[in-house]
Amino acid sequence: MTARIGVVTFPGSLDDRDTQRAIRLAGAEPVALWHKDKNLHQVDAVVLPGGFSYGDYLRAGAISRFSPVMETVIEQAKAGLPVLGICNGFQILTEAHLLPGGMLGNNHLHFICRDQKLRVENAETAWTSDYESGQEIHIPLKNMDGRYVADQYTLDKLEAEGRVAFRYLDFNPNGSLNDIAGITNEAGNVVGLMPHPEHAVEPLIGTGRTDGLPFFTSILKKLVNA
Repeated sequence: MTARIGVVTFPGSLDDRDTQRAIRLAGAEPVALWHKDKNLHQVDAVVLPGGFSYGDYLRAGAISRFSPVMETVIEQAKAGLPVLGICNGFQILTEAHLLPGGMLGNNHLHFICRDQKLRVENAETAWTSDYESGQEIHIPLKNMDGRYVADQYTLDKLEAEGRVAFRYLDFNPNGSLNDIAGITNEAGNVVGLMPHPEHAVEPLIGTGRTDGLPFFTSILKKLVNA
């Protein structure tokens, strides 16, 4: 029996179907989860997908953080449930305090959409074990509020503990501090990043590469071997 990975749909989610497809391509079973339903339906992991939940009103992810499903996600994540937040999902994870820091508007005040070069900094999380530390990959990036910020103490702690999961290379697209593209929690079960790995799982689309697929094969292997 294969792993079941839930994908939450919020009002304004854009990439939930793409994420389900990526999960299916990796060999797992995608399970659609609705934001108003607290029941996670016995999934083994959860992805919070990209989009503009609730129109990014108030702050990106600030309203979604209070959706009924998040009550269960927060509880289960603290108990070890693997959770991946992509773009808007990363914003939701910071608003829910499952990951430290926060997201602000891009420093150039424009929406950005491009193929982005990244370096894998931590290949030991539930979602990154199929990468190698130091590996350079290309993942599509599209956001308006993608600038990662945190106080100096938090930044120093993330760096010292190896919790920066991905870093922008060649070009910082949004002004994120320390060129941070993604981070993990202390346990390594919760990961958030702004780029979109679900758009880089087939040669025909996205970057024309499959650099995003290891996110989904990583979690599948962890769950199958657990």
